[in-house]
Amino acid sequence: MEKLVYINDRPVVWEGETNVLDLARKAHIDIPTFCYHSDLSLYGACRLCMVEVEGRGLVTSCSTEPFEGMRVKTHTQQILQLRKTIVEMLLANHDQECPKCSRANDCKLRDLSNRLSIDEVRYRRTRDFKPMDLGSECLVRDPNKCVLCGDCVRFCDEIQGIGVIDFARRGQDVNVAAAYGKSLQQVDCVNCGQCAAVCPTGAIVVKPHIDKVWEAIYDPQKTVVAQIAPAVRVALGEMFNLPPSELNMGKLVAALRVIGFDQVYDTAFAADLTVVEEATEFINRKSNGGKLPIFTSCCPAWVKYAEHNYPSLLENVSSCQSPQQMFGSIAKEVLPEKLNVKKEDLVVVSIMPCTAKKYECKRPEFIHDGIADVDWAITTQEIGRMIKEAGIDFASLEPESMDLPLGFATGAGVIFGNSGGVSEAVLRYAADKFNIPVPESIVLQEVRGVSGMREAILADGNLKMAVVHGLRNAQELCDKIISGEAEYDIVEVMACPGGCTGGAGQPIVHSRKQRHKRTEQLYHADRVMTLHRAQDNPFIQELYKSLLEEPNSDKSHHLLHTAYKHRKRIDDDELSLSTGEGKDRCKIRVCVGTSCYLRGSQDILAKTLQMVEDNAWGNYFDIAATFCSEKCDKGPNVSVGETVIHKAELSQIKDLITKEAQRRVK
Repeated sequence: MEKLVYINDRPVVWEGETNVLDLARKAHIDIPTFCYHSDLSLYGACRLCMVEVEGRGLVTSCSTEPFEGMRVKTHTQQILQLRKTIVEMLLANHDQECPKCSRANDCKLRDLSNRLSIDEVRYRRTRDFKPMDLGSECLVRDPNKCVLCGDCVRFCDEIQGIGVIDFARRGQDVNVAAAYGKSLQQVDCVNCGQCAAVCPTGAIVVKPHIDKVWEAIYDPQKTVVAQIAPAVRVALGEMFNLPPSELNMGKLVAALRVIGFDQVYDTAFAADLTVVEEATEFINRKSNGGKLPIFTSCCPAWVKYAEHNYPSLLENVSSCQSPQQMFGSIAKEVLPEKLNVKKEDLVVVSIMPCTAKKYECKRPEFIHDGIADVDWAITTQEIGRMIKEAGIDFASLEPESMDLPLGFATGAGVIFGNSGGVSEAVLRYAADKFNIPVPESIVLQEVRGVSGMREAILADGNLKMAVVHGLRNAQELCDKIISGEAEYDIVEVMACPGGCTGGAGQPIVHSRKQRHKRTEQLYHADRVMTLHRAQDNPFIQELYKSLLEEPNSDKSHHLLHTAYKHRKRIDDDELSLSTGEGKDRCKIRVCVGTSCYLRGSQDILAKTLQMVEDNAWGNYFDIAATFCSEKCDKGPNVSVGETVIHKAELSQIKDLITKEAQRRVK
């Protein structure tokens, strides 16, 4: 028997919806909200989703469970006036320079202002303007646009498991900030950009590099080439009200040539190259007793996360560069001669679904003699804006083909944009080696799916794989691997929901269904391609003959591989905690990085400070917290003057400080 809920006196079938908000949306009523996100925990802070329930009065629809016979009003006079008042109060403290905001066309606050017919703000500003955070290579944070919805805070904590931003202070001074009030660049942000993707008002946005690309295009001395990532082709059309389709890739190629790019290539070519190198690396490890599991290294956000949090697993991370960086390395090696241009005058621009790619191409590992392998990485959003700036009618463009040889790819390279795509591409390459039956359709369903963590066992149990997206899921899996609870041969990790198709550089979407359409279209693009295995790409074969010799050769290692190392979680020297004076004070440094913190360094620091204060030794000692001594397995790590103590105990520190104080008193 159907269970009915009455919304605005109209019956709606209740089929297990967990809150009134979702039930109303099912009934085609869009109740506004800032802080509700289907992938995140309930917060109920913005109060915009208030509805009136008979017998209960006003309640938040996002956190109220339906019940049979429930009667709900969604737009009474009181509710509409309440929503209008809330939005006006938000606008009073909001930087209202909308024409200059990159989220102007996709801003919930602006949309609600229009919907509620707000033409004036009756309230005065109560918060002071705060400086913008411009330090990150990937993101811009403007606290003056923040409405304190908490979406960015919860996504960073709940989905990514990092928590680099959180609420700070109280009352009217409350704000969202990074640890210790530092820039995102200085903390252990991995640049995934998902905070920007869920921010409803443009308080966090992708840092644009459009002007740098235009500058290169206008420079007559420069030859500018583009590489287009697989996931871009199924998302760009959304910026021009077009459905996801492979045809949009051809239109994008045409648009880039109109803009002024000299050559247009496909990052999927480099993805094919990555498959060959990474699969060979895995086969060698598997055959020769090397470090397993092998973790994929295509996602720069995941790599940076591992550098911060799992130094013991860095040897497990594939030494292969990402497809973006492999492309840049090959381009700077072969294109100068082919295009008759100096290497320093060749500009490689990546068009990516990912914000972390901006950070990746600036890593010192990928800059040689002052020349970067990839000069600039711009997002799908940014190339869409460039097309609009140039006045190009994207929808009417006739599709054009890529330039050869770096523009030819197989289906294996194209599906890299999906979570599970890298694993499937590697399996297609290694199928013969492990006697894995590959169907005529080339579809390996074992690694496909939408769940954040899934596994596949193939080759009669001899090959065990895990596919993960979302860094909290990666954290759980890494912990199990370290503890011995789980064993795998290959682990694919992508930071963003659904993989690159859900990257933060893509056009903003508000539903999983829209992301899934992108995923389906990438698989469709693979199905209609002539070749589906990376090793069948004739231009990859030719590249090995003419340049790389063979997979994992010395030449390919020089051009296509790299290594990663443990890095500080807080990119700063120290946080001073002293109140004394004097230039020659003895320096005491206590590491409070995660590993040392868990081993008791915070207690050592607190009691050391108390000891110095109790004995009035402030002028003798300069005490500071450091954030990483890079000896995580030996914590707590403490230095007193020139003496460094690993696995420090409070009694040791007290003895050293007492002796030093007595020496100075004498």
